[in-house]
Amino acid sequence: FWQPGLTTDEIDKAVHQMIINNGAYPSPLGYGGFPKSVCTSVNECICHGIPDSRKLEDGDIINIDVTVYLKGYHGDTSATFLCGDVDDEAKKLVQVTRECLDRAISICAPGVNYNRIGKTINDHADKFKFGVVRQFVGHGVGRVFHADPIILHFRNNEHGRMVLGQTFTIEPMLTMGSTQPVIWSDDWTAVTKDGSLSAQFEHTLLITENGAEILTKC
Repeated sequence: FWQPGLTTDEIDKAVHQMIINNGAYPSPLGYGGFPKSVCTSVNECICHGIPDSRKLEDGDIINIDVTVYLKGYHGDTSATFLCGDVDDEAKKLVQVTRECLDRAISICAPGVNYNRIGKTINDHADKFKFGVVRQFVGHGVGRVFHADPIILHFRNNEHGRMVLGQTFTIEPMLTMGSTQPVIWSDDWTAVTKDGSLSAQFEHTLLITENGAEILTKC
């Protein structure tokens, strides 16, 4: 839980310092012109929110997306947190989004079709009538920040199978209403078209003989 009154700029500065103190570099800083070290996406923001002086309010939900570059490799993760007294509907959105990620990870293994990830996520979201955002995807990650394979979080018929030793992210974004994003004039911030809440969770995975190892788990 986060306390109301904290600004997203303060979160950015704290995470930036933690990353630097551990000998790493914040991958988003300067990436494609992104001006901050983390993404902070509040309430209707789907992803790529830029930290600023906005104060978190009681009842907000906030996704914090952190990627670090350490010893030649990137690791990418995010989670959605509750701020103060959050209503039950928003709590359910956050819980189900986390469950979608966990269920998707559980089916990963060498030889498994990538499209099973999207089906697993979409099937679970449908049970609670939450929408799945299509425009933003998971991705290969390692020596470079974004690479193949592209991981779709919705039902699809794309080809391709997981390979032993492969690393990629799964990062489902669910909404309570419209799944259509509107991009702000900053060219980064993506919000839901109807202003409905959105939540996201993300991990970087390694495909192993026994399934998938979560590389970004605390």
